[in-house]
Amino acid sequence: RRVQAVVEHSRRERQASPMYHESSDPTLEFVYHPRTLSVLVALLAGFLYVALYSDPSNDMLNTKWGLLALCSVFVVVSVILFRDGPFVRPHPAFWRGVLALNVLYEMFLVFLLFQSKSTGRQIMAFFDPALGRMLPERSYGDNCALTVQNVRDGIDIFVLAHSLGWFGKALIIRNHTMCWIMSIVFELLEYSLAHQLPNFNECWWDHWILDVFTCNWLGIYVGMKFCEHYKMKTYTWHGIREIRTIKGKLTRAGAQFTPYSWTAYRWAPTRRFKNFVGIIFFAVLIMLAELNVFYLKSLLWIPPEHPLVTARLALLFLFSLPSAREYYEYYSNSRCKRMGAHCWMLIVTL
Repeated sequence: RRVQAVVEHSRRERQASPMYHESSDPTLEFVYHPRTLSVLVALLAGFLYVALYSDPSNDMLNTKWGLLALCSVFVVVSVILFRDGPFVRPHPAFWRGVLALNVLYEMFLVFLLFQSKSTGRQIMAFFDPALGRMLPERSYGDNCALTVQNVRDGIDIFVLAHSLGWFGKALIIRNHTMCWIMSIVFELLEYSLAHQLPNFNECWWDHWILDVFTCNWLGIYVGMKFCEHYKMKTYTWHGIREIRTIKGKLTRAGAQFTPYSWTAYRWAPTRRFKNFVGIIFFAVLIMLAELNVFYLKSLLWIPPEHPLVTARLALLFLFSLPSAREYYEYYSNSRCKRMGAHCWMLIVTL
């Protein structure tokens, strides 16, 4: 009876947990062997090197290296101890590391929450001395005549950011209609928040021609083509040892960075009330992620082309991929009773 109870409990745990497939890839067994002792030895060797060869005379440099070491140790420990997420490619440990970075980012945001704006700007200057200075706000709505020269003047780094951003969001949302709805809703948000963020003050043709029907359309179109490709692709994975040619082995190694399988999202918001509420909440999270980029840039005086902005957007994209998968599983699967760790953490972050 005790054994039967344990088996039944394990079965219910598998049904309630958003674990959608086996956490190991049988085609690359050697990559999935545990390496905890090797990691421990490397970590202790790193500590020993720092203890023997660090320069005690440069306090600022030592502080930065200390923070980097703290974050690195946390990520290493998390990779060893955290649960696997919904993805196995390129390796489950990679996504455990992504979850650890999300936790670190959230802890930094909690710390920043208790600081004033001036202190927050000084903290940014700690990472880069060029920061901490007031940014010139650019308004795009001063001359709204639809001319070739005005259109050229309106093209800047945000044009590329729009296209890349909606390409990434298409991979996250995986639904053409929802992408278009959120694209239009964000332009309406720009209209309503232009009194707080001057660079939201754009001309009508900038909102609808440049943004929605050019940059956003291009990003959504390419992103959905990627989704259709991986949805229709036949996945027949072979182990590297089974492949005879060098070219085949290299191709298989590169395929390790592509999805192991692909799940198309069928949101169906009108199927039941839970779906309707869930899709509204999901859309609110997407809009919060969009607005946070502009508000953090404005409040902390970080120029849009700064590497910190690019790094944050790249991390947010990595956070969102497994989070959307876990959210969709919780949203659509009635047997899933627990939201995944990636999704829970990203909701707290946003």
